Amino acid sequence: MLKSMTGYGVATVEADTFTITIEIKTLNSKFLDIYCRIPKNFSEREIEVRNRLTQVLERGKVEFTMTYQQTGEAAGASAVNRPLIKAYFNDLRQTAEELAFEPDPTELLRIALQLPNAYSTEVAKEERRSHDWTVIKQALEESLLKCDLFRQQEGKLTADKLQEYITTIRTLLEQVVAQDLHRIPAVRERLEKQVRDLLSDDNFDPNRFEQELIYYIEKYDISEEKVRLNNHLDYFLETLHASDSNGKKLNFISQEIGREINTIGSKANDASIQRLVVQMKDELEKIKEQTMNVI
Repeated sequence: MLKSMTGYGVATVEADTFTITIEIKTLNSKFLDIYCRIPKNFSEREIEVRNRLTQVLERGKVEFTMTYQQTGEAAGASAVNRPLIKAYFNDLRQTAEELAFEPDPTELLRIALQLPNAYSTEVAKEERRSHDWTVIKQALEESLLKCDLFRQQEGKLTADKLQEYITTIRTLLEQVVAQDLHRIPAVRERLEKQVRDLLSDDNFDPNRFEQELIYYIEKYDISEEKVRLNNHLDYFLETLHASDSNGKKLNFISQEIGREINTIGSKANDASIQRLVVQMKDELEKIKEQTMNVI
């Protein structure tokens, strides 16, 4: 199944003491590029998150955002950083003594409690953090599922467009085949005129004539290119609808399609066919643009 690299998924899970929201955005990229925003108290889980994102999303530019908000009593829970407060208090008291005045212990304590890192809001025990992570993983899986479904839906739309572009190229190829039937008599007429000119030349060389004839036949014949182009179009559609379809393979096939179209344009030497070739190239550019956004 074809998947787009454009995706979006968000999930919110409420637990007894917190609410977790996980948002995943994906865009097209040549490789897998993951950018994570994770709360500091869960930073050690980033590798686990990245591994899971890699397993599901495979390719693209990924923006992962986790929002963790405590609720209820836990929202206001905090703890005094006692060792640090004691250090602040002793340092302030020693400073006051060095300045030769008797400090008020209550005032010193009040000042110490206002200094940086006097309180710690990350008081969760390891068991609690483990329980919280179980809930967070639930939100992670739900957001990944939504993002993957989004990619599948976008991939279906892209596959329909690619099918349409290939059908247009095949229709134009049929017109080239039809026009080629009118082109061949014109080419034959030009060759016959050149043959008559050669035969009227006193310096006519039969060997050179044979070489020239072979050259023109090979130069103007596009039979093989028409067959190969049609085969490439069939192969593209087979790959498009295959279970293991991917953007890189489709892009490689589109390059082969482009080579045959260019060769037909250069060998046909016919204004009508060259106009059809231009239209085929236009459809092919649309195909290449779409395959750049496919996993």
